[in-house]
Amino acid sequence: MSDGAIPFDAASLIVAHDEGNAYDAVVPPIAQTSLFTFNDYDEMIASYRGEKVRPIYTRGLNPTVRMFEEMLAKLETAEDALGFASGMSAISSAVLSFVEPGDRIVAVRHVYPDAFRLFGTILQRMKIDVTYVDGRDEEAVARALPGAKVFYMESPTSWVMEAHDVGALAALAKQHGVVSMIDNSWASPVFQQPITLGVDLVIHSASKYLGGHSDVVAGVVAGSRELIARIKAEAYPYLGGKLSPFDAWLLIRGLRTLPIRMKAHEASALQIARRLNAHDVVEQVCHPGLTNALPPGLTGTSGLFSFIFREGVDIRAFADRLRLFKLGVSWGGHESLIVPGEVVLQQKAQPNSAQTFGIHARSVRLHVGLEGTEALWSDIEQAIAIAT
Repeated sequence: MSDGAIPFDAASLIVAHDEGNAYDAVVPPIAQTSLFTFNDYDEMIASYRGEKVRPIYTRGLNPTVRMFEEMLAKLETAEDALGFASGMSAISSAVLSFVEPGDRIVAVRHVYPDAFRLFGTILQRMKIDVTYVDGRDEEAVARALPGAKVFYMESPTSWVMEAHDVGALAALAKQHGVVSMIDNSWASPVFQQPITLGVDLVIHSASKYLGGHSDVVAGVVAGSRELIARIKAEAYPYLGGKLSPFDAWLLIRGLRTLPIRMKAHEASALQIARRLNAHDVVEQVCHPGLTNALPPGLTGTSGLFSFIFREGVDIRAFADRLRLFKLGVSWGGHESLIVPGEVVLQQKAQPNSAQTFGIHARSVRLHVGLEGTEALWSDIEQAIAIAT
């Protein structure tokens, strides 16, 4: 578990954008408007020429959205950031801004299932190939990178929680002139800041820990001004996945409590992971915090991990008996959730990364929320008792 230090000035983050608000409001007002008018013709001309940066239309620029983007950029030690209407909008806009037909992407295996489907559907139709590698095997990554345009990472990866040396992988991408991207939703900027490790672009499903209350669907990309400008020039306006002012306002609220929430998720999940690891009905626990040391750059762990039951456990009975843990997708909110691996493996509409790269049929993914460690552990114990 982390030592409690937070790698940024949380206090300055909280107050940074509050000064000068209307009526000195402690919570910034929402610019809930679709467009902005001009005082005169010359002002309008100057704005359209780019001589004056000011809001014109909320799909292009909105003060509340911009406030969130600036806060997130600060958290990720990035020069700039762009907010999107979903995590997948952020992923697709970032990736499509740097590839064209005939190009190739290298991606670590066990990526988020919808990112995997994006690569296997729309990008495949665009004649863009994707090579998957084990991110723990740096030699395999180095062999795959020559000639690629994008290197797409997650660390830890979805479901199986494979953690990588992100700095070493980013350095390999730079050696070959490949744009590196990472989905940093699991660790959040509290426990991993990929820009400081050499990654070019950092992506978040802001629906997860950044929002933290399961009441917003959003995404964000952070990076250098040059790379963000490239995304902003085409994918941002034309794909239309714009973050709304109200959702940005909810995310601003979420960022203010992010460090405290992440510490609570980390502490509770790690205790539960250790107890499961010692339980006689559990075969394996996939949680980076159970290893001897976290990879370089990862300073703590979050509330999401998975474990595998031994044979003979009735997983359906276990899932149905739980009371505090709810059956549900997504994660990162205040509530505790589970997804049995059996369910994911039965999806038939399109292949997913779990089916392609393999997860155990007796596995269960847990998101440990904020209900309290002992209450959650009691819930797990009583459900195990019914299932065995």
